[in-house]
Amino acid sequence: MATTTTKTQSLFFPIQDWRGLSHRPFSNARLTIPSPRFLPISCKMRRNFSSLQKRQQAKKMSPEDVPMNDSFQPNGSEDHTEKSNPENLDASLPAINLKNENHGSSDAEGSETEDNAADTISSSSQNLPINETSQPNDNENDEVHLITTDTSINPDQESTFSGEEHANSLVKKINSSEFHEAIVLEDSKSLVENSGKREPFSNIRLDDLIGMIKNAEKNILLLNEARIRALEDLDKILTEKEALQGEINILETKLAETDARIKVAAQEKVHVELLEGQLEKLKNELSERHAIDEIEHDINKNDGKQPFGEFHFLHKELKSLRKENLLLKTDVETLKETLSNVKETDERVEALEKERSSLAASVKDLDFKLTVANDEVSRISNLKKECMDLWEKIEDLQGLLDSATKQADQAISILEETRDLRKKVTGLEESLEEANSYRVSSEKIKYYNELMQQKIKLLEERLQRSDEEILSHVQSYQDSVKEFQVILTSLKEERKRRASDEPVDDMPWEFWSQLLLLVDGWLFEKKISPSEARLLRKMVWKRDGRIYEAYMACKGKNNPEIRAALVNLVSSGVRAGLHVIHIAAEMAPIAKVGGLGDVVTGLSKALQKKGHLVEVVLPKYDCMQYDRVNDLRALDVLLESYFEGRLHKNKIWVGTVEGLPVYFIEPHHPSKFFWRGQFYGEHDDFKRFSYFSRAALELLLRAGKKPDIIHCHDWQTAFVAPLYWDLYASKGLNSARICFTCHNFEYQGTAPAKELSSCGLDAYQLNRPDRMQDNSSHDTVNPVKGAVVFSNIVTTVSPTYAQEVRTAEGGRGLDSILNFHSRKFVGILNGIDTDAWNPSTDNFLKVQYSADDIQGKKENKQALRKNLKLSMDDPMQPLVGCITRLVPQKGVHLIRHAMYRTIELGGQFVLLGSSPVQHIQSEFEGIANHFRSHPQVRLILKYDEALSHLIYAASDMFIIPSMFEPCGLTQMIAMRYGSVPIARKTGGLNDSVFDVDDDNIPAQFRNGFTFLSPDEQGVSSALERAFDYYTMDHESWRELVYSNMKIDFSWDSSAEQYIELYEQSVARARAATNRA
Repeated sequence: MATTTTKTQSLFFPIQDWRGLSHRPFSNARLTIPSPRFLPISCKMRRNFSSLQKRQQAKKMSPEDVPMNDSFQPNGSEDHTEKSNPENLDASLPAINLKNENHGSSDAEGSETEDNAADTISSSSQNLPINETSQPNDNENDEVHLITTDTSINPDQESTFSGEEHANSLVKKINSSEFHEAIVLEDSKSLVENSGKREPFSNIRLDDLIGMIKNAEKNILLLNEARIRALEDLDKILTEKEALQGEINILETKLAETDARIKVAAQEKVHVELLEGQLEKLKNELSERHAIDEIEHDINKNDGKQPFGEFHFLHKELKSLRKENLLLKTDVETLKETLSNVKETDERVEALEKERSSLAASVKDLDFKLTVANDEVSRISNLKKECMDLWEKIEDLQGLLDSATKQADQAISILEETRDLRKKVTGLEESLEEANSYRVSSEKIKYYNELMQQKIKLLEERLQRSDEEILSHVQSYQDSVKEFQVILTSLKEERKRRASDEPVDDMPWEFWSQLLLLVDGWLFEKKISPSEARLLRKMVWKRDGRIYEAYMACKGKNNPEIRAALVNLVSSGVRAGLHVIHIAAEMAPIAKVGGLGDVVTGLSKALQKKGHLVEVVLPKYDCMQYDRVNDLRALDVLLESYFEGRLHKNKIWVGTVEGLPVYFIEPHHPSKFFWRGQFYGEHDDFKRFSYFSRAALELLLRAGKKPDIIHCHDWQTAFVAPLYWDLYASKGLNSARICFTCHNFEYQGTAPAKELSSCGLDAYQLNRPDRMQDNSSHDTVNPVKGAVVFSNIVTTVSPTYAQEVRTAEGGRGLDSILNFHSRKFVGILNGIDTDAWNPSTDNFLKVQYSADDIQGKKENKQALRKNLKLSMDDPMQPLVGCITRLVPQKGVHLIRHAMYRTIELGGQFVLLGSSPVQHIQSEFEGIANHFRSHPQVRLILKYDEALSHLIYAASDMFIIPSMFEPCGLTQMIAMRYGSVPIARKTGGLNDSVFDVDDDNIPAQFRNGFTFLSPDEQGVSSALERAFDYYTMDHESWRELVYSNMKIDFSWDSSAEQYIELYEQSVARARAATNRA
């Protein structure tokens, strides 16, 4: 008997992530649930049919195999098979042969395993003609898809329809004919000749039907239990919103697949209904025939039961299962509604999350406005003091004015009296004239007349004196008013002079950077002239009080009004200063891979604080930390730049980072150069950054900028130097000197010479030994070599490294060209951002501390031990830290040795870092697994910003065993946090770490432990000396930690050295221009 094995598939919830129905811990059983619309069929069809006799037409035809669907599996670990063998059937009905599947294993013979919800099982049947005149059944070619439920069945209970024994037993029961190896003999025709018609007949074994009904009832119970568990699990699912977020999308897809399968099941249901009609028709035909009565009589004698009564029972069973199918369909709809509600809930959660992020942005904006408001309040307080002084002077003047006013009032009152007297005198004169007219000659009248004349003279004299006094008072009043106006004018002029001469120091650099980007935006949009833009830029970098006052006066007005107010200021001159533009591939913290990003940001901030105008040009990567860019916006202009024989458009974005104005270039190139999900490591990096270098220079040209220094970094922007002198100096961008800094000469960006022409450079002219030709290959160009040749200033990141790269061992093939251009090559030690790396303000630490209060370092040490589950028994046990990239340059074999040696010396070791080299990463993962539960060692093979701060603060010692190190920042940060460095004497480590036992070094400069030989013996020697110093002399160790924390590793001194180089180069250029 053939046995078929296939893999059982779930019909409704086939995904592994459906919780409660698969692998969740609270599931009672691993149960795969079929689709509710399939349940009536799946419950009924878990049966084995005995062979049915069918009619066949005159021509011999084999009926279509009826495919059967895969089954429901209540126990995923049970493994069983059912046997089946087709019997000879009459051709009037399609042959039905059901074969149960082995659900515990896949087919070893390579049989197809269906992944759909219902697998199709094809039953093979062989049918031979019994009656040549029988008519074929209309449904002979239909496929009937049935679904069987998978339960454990005892092979003894299965129906077996193969072999001669069963055929002989059938011949004895019906007394008609023999069946031999599935071939119907001609003698069986005598059983149906009495009826006068040649109709098919069927024999169904009752024990098979009863067994199948019992199996169906068991499956119904299992399905009900599964429904109950599904509902219980659904309640639990509602509480797991975070997990459902990812699962809902998968469920929607699977539901769509289920709908498609339901449609298939509907078609199968139609076929089943057709079969039921045929069975009913067969039952009616058999009841009319005498032969059937004899068969029923024989069967009643043998079995004591009526088989066709069982058909009636099965019909009722089918109806009940249909009703249950409808109920389960309703449950499916309910589940769909529940899932839709969950989806709506998640959408509301997403909406709330968006609202929360918008509120956070608003809070950030309000914080900035509050900062500006606080600055304005402080400025207003200063203005209030000035106003108080002015008020005191005004009050003095007001006193003078009041006294003058009183005198004037008195003079006016005297004048009025004089006018009254004049009126009286006029009356008297009139009376005298009347008296004269009458020519009274009386002596009294004469005497009176003489007396009146005297009075008149006296009054005239008094009137004259009053006029003189009034004139004097008026003159003094006018003089007082003039004096007041002169004093007020002088005060205003003095205030304006102070405002123009002194920079506005109480505004953050963020404000001036935004103002500078606003001016450049107007220039790009051609709303102001280049000369106006240059003057406004100078006023901005000078932090001129006039431009500040003009801008604040226009606050709240529209853009044209602000622009008009600022343009009015450019008539006054401003003092000169350095204008420095950095063109780089990295900038911390938005686009950082290594130390380059730290240098660009740290140096730019230091130059800005010293009063110079600093701008940065970066590619607009898709993987930048955009949340660290303030006021990011796109300019309303498209910049065109040349590449590969045509012009390409670029979108320009502006924003501020750490208070610095930054321009972002977004190429509209088909290759999407900076939308790769990573900064470096692409196959076309040479093209990506040569494109960016030319677009950056095109940006400076179009913006009308006249920088004093263009500072480019590493091979990614080394193309700027030859592009500037070969192409852009002749176009008008000729005011700048080029400074090139190489942070690591190991990375030189070499490429075939032909690729250099993509950005417009002449590969034939530049691929020469004295220009860009690589020293190791005549067909290769070296961007770093080109930058060394074409730059006015060449720097690297430490004095010792500058000496090392001029040797054959350290120069990586560039030692000869560096020695040739040694007059312009210098090493300047990098600094660190002392604002970001400050233990007294570091928010990543559990306890903040300083050199004067070192107690917090011990608490951070205990916090790190607790966090990493290290031993906390001995608080004084030394802890060695290491934060690095695990690459050969960093001495990974020495780090590994230091780890084991630290354990031997009784210390603890913590490593934080990862490796881009797969075999190194795998090696250290093995070490990490080995020390997973070790109380003294912990390896964290990833980068964690917060954890790095805590390791610096918690470590007593910090090991840096680099094979070569251009500069290194970890030793400076470690000392800033009170961790004593153990370093190899190379590169920048040799310039910043000085051995405590070296008598050639002044005592005040000794700050760590060093070794020279790059081997295990050198590491062991330095570690042992450090451990002895730590354990034997606690007081000296505390003094060493204190002095290390007081060392100034800021960018101030390094920035001064860069400024000196800038100014010397600019001065030489101006002197050469004057001579020309």
